[in-house]
Amino acid sequence: MEAVKPLVFKKSGKQRLGKGFSLDELKKVGLKPKQALKLGIPVDTRRRTVHEENVEKLKKLLETKQQEAQKPKPKPKKEKPEQKAERKGKGEKTKRGKKENSKT
Repeated sequence: MEAVKPLVFKKSGKQRLGKGFSLDELKKVGLKPKQALKLGIPVDTRRRTVHEENVEKLKKLLETKQQEAQKPKPKPKKEKPEQKAERKGKGEKTKRGKKENSKT
Protein backbone atom coordinates (compact mmCIF):
# COMPACT_ATOMS: atom_id res chain seq x y z
CA MET A 1 0.00 0.00 0.00
CA GLU A 2 1.22 3.46 -0.81
CA ALA A 3 2.20 5.84 1.97
CA VAL A 4 -0.48 8.33 2.95
CA LYS A 5 0.81 11.84 3.59
CA PRO A 6 -1.20 14.79 4.90
CA LEU A 7 -1.33 18.23 3.30
CA VAL A 8 0.27 21.10 5.18
CA PHE A 9 0.15 24.78 4.26
CA LYS A 10 3.24 26.99 4.19
CA LYS A 11 3.16 30.60 5.38
CA SER A 12 2.96 31.72 1.77
CA GLY A 13 -0.25 29.70 1.37
CA LYS A 14 1.27 26.98 -0.78
CA GLN A 15 0.57 23.33 -0.03
CA ARG A 16 3.18 20.68 0.65
CA LEU A 17 3.21 17.14 2.03
CA GLY A 18 3.61 16.86 5.78
CA LYS A 19 5.38 14.24 7.87
CA GLY A 20 2.24 12.97 9.58
CA PHE A 21 -1.31 13.69 10.69
CA SER A 22 -1.92 15.87 13.73
CA LEU A 23 -3.41 14.45 16.92
CA ASP A 24 -6.58 16.51 16.51
CA GLU A 25 -7.09 15.19 12.96
CA LEU A 26 -6.81 11.65 14.28
CA LYS A 27 -9.21 12.47 17.12
CA LYS A 28 -11.85 13.76 14.67
CA VAL A 29 -11.76 10.44 12.86
CA GLY A 30 -11.83 8.47 16.12
CA LEU A 31 -8.29 7.08 16.09
CA LYS A 32 -5.70 7.04 18.83
CA PRO A 33 -2.06 7.64 17.86
CA LYS A 34 -0.98 4.06 18.62
CA GLN A 35 -3.85 2.64 16.54
CA ALA A 36 -2.86 4.89 13.65
CA LEU A 37 0.75 3.74 13.79
CA LYS A 38 -0.36 0.09 13.79
CA LEU A 39 -2.38 0.78 10.64
CA GLY A 40 0.64 2.39 8.98
CA ILE A 41 -0.65 5.97 9.24
CA PRO A 42 2.09 8.50 10.05
CA VAL A 43 1.57 10.71 13.12
CA ASP A 44 3.20 14.09 13.75
CA THR A 45 2.76 15.09 17.39
CA ARG A 46 4.24 18.57 16.80
CA ARG A 47 1.51 19.66 14.39
CA ARG A 48 -1.39 21.58 15.90
CA THR A 49 -3.43 22.40 12.79
CA VAL A 50 -6.53 20.58 11.62
CA HIS A 51 -7.26 20.56 7.89
CA GLU A 52 -10.53 19.13 6.61
CA GLU A 53 -8.77 17.66 3.55
CA ASN A 54 -6.66 15.51 5.87
CA VAL A 55 -9.68 14.41 7.91
CA GLU A 56 -11.47 13.33 4.71
CA LYS A 57 -8.35 11.49 3.55
CA LEU A 58 -8.20 9.62 6.87
CA LYS A 59 -11.90 8.68 6.68
CA LYS A 60 -11.47 7.24 3.19
CA LEU A 61 -8.37 5.35 4.29
CA LEU A 62 -10.17 3.81 7.27
CA GLU A 63 -13.10 2.75 5.08
CA THR A 64 -10.79 0.94 2.67
CA LYS A 65 -8.93 -0.74 5.57
CA GLN A 66 -12.24 -1.97 7.01
CA GLN A 67 -13.36 -3.32 3.63
CA GLU A 68 -10.05 -5.16 3.23
CA ALA A 69 -10.45 -6.68 6.70
CA GLN A 70 -13.95 -7.93 5.86
CA LYS A 71 -12.87 -9.72 2.68
CA PRO A 72 -12.20 -13.42 3.26
CA LYS A 73 -8.57 -14.30 2.78
CA PRO A 74 -7.86 -17.09 0.28
CA LYS A 75 -6.84 -20.36 1.91
CA PRO A 76 -3.43 -21.73 0.97
CA LYS A 77 -3.51 -24.70 -1.35
CA LYS A 78 -2.66 -27.98 0.31
CA GLU A 79 -0.02 -30.08 -1.38
CA LYS A 80 -0.35 -33.77 -1.82
CA PRO A 81 2.29 -35.90 -0.05
CA GLU A 82 3.76 -36.95 -3.40
CA GLN A 83 4.39 -33.32 -4.37
CA LYS A 84 6.16 -32.62 -1.07
CA ALA A 85 8.42 -35.63 -1.57
CA GLU A 86 9.30 -34.49 -5.11
CA ARG A 87 10.11 -31.00 -3.93
CA LYS A 88 12.34 -32.28 -1.12
CA GLY A 89 14.31 -34.49 -3.49
CA LYS A 90 15.20 -31.66 -5.85
CA GLY A 91 18.35 -29.69 -5.09
CA GLU A 92 19.29 -31.19 -1.73
CA LYS A 93 21.80 -29.08 0.12
CA THR A 94 25.20 -30.30 1.28
CA LYS A 95 26.78 -29.50 4.65
CA ARG A 96 28.19 -26.24 3.28
CA GLY A 97 24.75 -25.06 2.17
CA LYS A 98 25.40 -25.43 -1.58
CA LYS A 99 23.19 -27.48 -3.81
CA GLU A 100 24.53 -30.67 -5.30
CA ASN A 101 24.47 -30.95 -9.07
CA SER A 102 23.78 -34.51 -10.07
CA LYS A 103 25.25 -35.28 -13.51
CA THR A 104 23.76 -38.68 -14.11
